[in-house]
Amino acid sequence: MDGLITEIGGLISRSPEIRGGRPCIAGTGVSARRIAQWYIMGATPEEILRKVPHLLLAQVHAALAYYRANLDEIETDLETEDCEAERLEKRSGS
Repeated sequence: MDGLITEIGGLISRSPEIRGGRPCIAGTGVSARRIAQWYIMGATPEEILRKVPHLLLAQVHAALAYYRANLDEIETDLETEDCEAERLEKRSGS
């Protein structure tokens, strides 16, 4: 153990300029929603880390903790994204 302490409260942030104000891993453009989406699809935290190797495992876990603590927010956001994708697919197919 290297003796460093990571305060998890600072690992998730929001800024209107980044991802429309969605919660993101602080200092990155990676949204908690994206991490949650991979997790819902069955990826483990370690597999998620391989998709975004510039993150730390603690950051992935912080995003997952945010997801679990704010299920309604993240799941509503994911549903909205799915509906918008379907709408765009229908529009481009007509």
